[in-house]
Amino acid sequence: MNAMPRKRVAALISGRGSNMLSLMAAARQPDYPAEIALVLSNKVDAPGLATAREAGIATAALSHKDHPTREDFERAMQAILDEHKIDLICLAGFMRLLTPWFVEQWQGRMLNIHPALLPSFRGLHTHERALEDGVKIHGATVHFVVPEMDAGPIVAQAAVPVVDGDTPATLGARVLAQEHVIYPLALKLVASGATRIDGNRVITGEQASDHVLVAPTPV
Repeated sequence: MNAMPRKRVAALISGRGSNMLSLMAAARQPDYPAEIALVLSNKVDAPGLATAREAGIATAALSHKDHPTREDFERAMQAILDEHKIDLICLAGFMRLLTPWFVEQWQGRMLNIHPALLPSFRGLHTHERALEDGVKIHGATVHFVVPEMDAGPIVAQAAVPVVDGDTPATLGARVLAQEHVIYPLALKLVASGATRIDGNRVITGEQASDHVLVAPTPV
């Protein structure tokens, strides 16, 4: 029996793309169901582009400043994605809000990672806000993208404890380490066909504990 072809994934970045690196590392495993086929950035000088090229991955840079509207930019981006026969998109630090038009093109096929336990702390400055609100548990979420920001069905989450003396930087570093774990896990679930969307829930054939991680309290 022939193995299923690996899904062709585009990682969209705006900077160095640390989550892109975790996806690239996972995709090097021969049994991983996805390959990073393209790294696309809205900034021509994004450091992650050079990293991807050094790894032999196709890259493209498309400045949003060269397009009069968001949709014009996204239609140009869509043409590149079509050219590379992309199956799935992973937003990996892509600092652009996407229009409903683009999201519709990729409904059920576009993932994002957010540095908080959604639905809490949508938007920016999540670590600062978590500390200000005095929460004891913080974390990260991988979810499908929908037109509403940070609101799509959740694929995987990781929780980290908030400890006395935490700063946004120390808390953010622990969250980022867990992002690098759950993003490859979530992409594996989606690319292998193990997930289905039921309303605003993601149903998998695996135990809930397989896609909810809890990091230990730092000593």
